[in-house]
Amino acid sequence: MDLPLFPLNLVFFPGQVLPLHIFEPRYREMINHCLDTRNPFGIILLPEGASMEDSELPPHTIGTAARIVGVERLDDGRMNITTIGTKRFKVQKLLRRHSYLSAEVRHYPVINGNTKLAMDLAQKVRPRILSYVNAIASASRSTLPLNKLPEDPTSLAFLVAMALQVENEDKQKLLSLPSIPDILAHENYMLWREVSLLEHMLQTHAVVEEQTAGPTGWVFPN
Repeated sequence: MDLPLFPLNLVFFPGQVLPLHIFEPRYREMINHCLDTRNPFGIILLPEGASMEDSELPPHTIGTAARIVGVERLDDGRMNITTIGTKRFKVQKLLRRHSYLSAEVRHYPVINGNTKLAMDLAQKVRPRILSYVNAIASASRSTLPLNKLPEDPTSLAFLVAMALQVENEDKQKLLSLPSIPDILAHENYMLWREVSLLEHMLQTHAVVEEQTAGPTGWVFPN
């Protein structure tokens, strides 16, 4: 399959909703082509240190197809579009047939989402994501509402991947793992790691506040 590519400084997952503002001429051409043919385009993570103009740098090879579900056309030709992630793909060969980048790709399926191992790992991940959200809320001194977590291990795996506030390379690793048990197992470790770091930060901050507080409870500036 010949798939138009949109390199971005983010990792896009199946099921994720992503609004985009399209302003560059080459990407206006690409989106118009996708709208005319009713075909998706692929979102891939830009290589570290690259920019949209570094077309000679090979992108990460695993990405997610984006289906356009909403379009707002502006008078000057720019567009605001809404996309949703569908299937993962793997780049086989980069193509230079258009003003925008495209590639020959093959489907990179999500496997083993209904296995007992996936179900068991999902049960381990659910309490960890709740602890993670609570730790972020405490660190930011805010309330973060969390809707009911999905029962389906595949949906849970990608929801957690979207929610994790980690580096793009960590998210890319999650997207690239072959199976849902692999993704959930790695997320279980990442959530433990992030919660431990957040709790340590909160404890350290509490100690510093206590040490710098005056007799009336005021905190003196450093």
